[in-house]
Amino acid sequence: MEIRLLAIGTRMPGWVNDGFNDYAKRFGGDCKLTVREIPSPRKSRSQDAQQVMQLEGQQLLAAVPANSHLIALDPQGTQHTTEAVSKKLDDWFQHHRIVSFMIGGADGLSADCLATSREQWSLSKLTFPHALVRVIAAEQFYRAYSMLKNHPYHRA
Repeated sequence: MEIRLLAIGTRMPGWVNDGFNDYAKRFGGDCKLTVREIPSPRKSRSQDAQQVMQLEGQQLLAAVPANSHLIALDPQGTQHTTEAVSKKLDDWFQHHRIVSFMIGGADGLSADCLATSREQWSLSKLTFPHALVRVIAAEQFYRAYSMLKNHPYHRA
């Protein structure tokens, strides 16, 4: 199975790539964590935030692999405990080859992205920089995976 983050933005600081890669390499052969960076569209003065979100949304949706279980990361989404994410991960192993998570740009995800996703998740009521979301998501996916594999990483 593959967990894929589809994220608006390229040229992340080194600590973001290092953090993400550190967690991604910890997964076993039965699960892979990847990120696909989607370049932000060029912005002009005549475009408002809604138009930029629409362009970003088109690019994100175009990057979704066929037959992927699609989840939007959105502040209005459902919050999950780590234990619940582990149970979802177990279900994904049985029913999905690819699970994709969309991370929007500075103004969030377009209405099309939210409507197309099967689920909408919120990582927290706090607001995080989009770069940091990559590292937080990677850590939580690894934590959920370690619970499934009875690895001592998660000590609740």
